[in-house]
Amino acid sequence: MTLLTTGTVLDEIAARTRKDVEDRKSLYPEKLLEQSIHFSAPTVSLSHYIQRPDKSGVIAEFKRKSPSEPNIHLYADPEQVTIGYMQAGASALSVLTDGPFFGGSNTDLTVARTFNYCPILRKDFILDEYQVIEARSIGADAILLIAELLPPERIAALSRLARELDLEVLMETHSAEGLDKLCDDVSLCGINTRDLKTFEIHLEVAEELVDRIPSGLVKVAESGMRTPEDVHRLRRAGFEGFLIGSQFMRQPHPGQACRQFIRKLAEHGL
Repeated sequence: MTLLTTGTVLDEIAARTRKDVEDRKSLYPEKLLEQSIHFSAPTVSLSHYIQRPDKSGVIAEFKRKSPSEPNIHLYADPEQVTIGYMQAGASALSVLTDGPFFGGSNTDLTVARTFNYCPILRKDFILDEYQVIEARSIGADAILLIAELLPPERIAALSRLARELDLEVLMETHSAEGLDKLCDDVSLCGINTRDLKTFEIHLEVAEELVDRIPSGLVKVAESGMRTPEDVHRLRRAGFEGFLIGSQFMRQPHPGQACRQFIRKLAEHGL
């Protein structure tokens, strides 16, 4: 498997992910994954829901920790939080399924799927075709591919398989170079405002890159949005989706925090 060397924590995450994927392949072969009730169920379009005029554009994320913040909400309940997000008016859900670094699991996503009819993005470090099949089997509607982690030929191959399985692809990048890896089977392009080398966040990165995203792709801003005004700023720049996780998950009741955030968006016409 050819991956890029990033000189960041991504290298450590990729190495651990490769090992975990190989372990899961032996325990849960692809043929077994294909027997899941979710594998042949209709998927819900993340692109469509983000662009719906009656929705907020917010993709509310469920995660317990991260490499830069090891205790966000360690004991959060995926059922309670994701239902709260949907009742708050989020357009879609993002669920971290990486265990070692983000405290997630495939079960978290399946629980979210059980209690919510909405698009769910599987947020993980997708390196292998097995993970795409796995995403379909646990109830995801879309997957994340990280341009800083994968060469263009891997992004193309994984995106093609995702499309064949009726999954949408959100390709994420932090640089203009990453945008060169976009391919025909990618439906959404995310600009991560977090620098993975320093963990610093700069909304200006998203503003600088948004006009370079090809027309026809849904534009998603990721990380660093702490206020409704931040969302307004990035919406004016041209973004349609806004992936927000830590801002909600740091609160005792993430669903309520999401509701207040979206209510302020609506009150100010943002």
